[in-house]
Amino acid sequence: MIADERTIAEQPAMVNYFPGRGTVMERAYLEGKAEGKAEGEVAGEAKGVLRVLEVRGLPVSDEARERIVGCTDLDRLNDWLDRAGTVDGVEDLFVSVPDVPDVPGAPGVAEGAAP
Repeated sequence: MIADERTIAEQPAMVNYFPGRGTVMERAYLEGKAEGKAEGEVAGEAKGVLRVLEVRGLPVSDEARERIVGCTDLDRLNDWLDRAGTVDGVEDLFVSVPDVPDVPGAPGVAEGAAP
């Protein structure tokens, strides 16, 4: 048997790629990829909220900016993005909105809508 006299750093890297085999490396890669995607979505939503507020000319305090950028709840950020176009002030984003019952004639319910 001939010994490889190269150091470990000089030897070619061994690639372990077996898609769909559930290897530890594959699972770690996929988990990291999913985590990175989720973080990107959250960052994008926060950026969107801030952009809508900026375009509307609403001043955003440092505390509000930190709260928006620091939020990791995608559903909450989506809600803030939906509401950013209609709120009177930035602080109104952080006020919880009660659920509107599906009752004909209630605010936000179209006439003739079935309950």
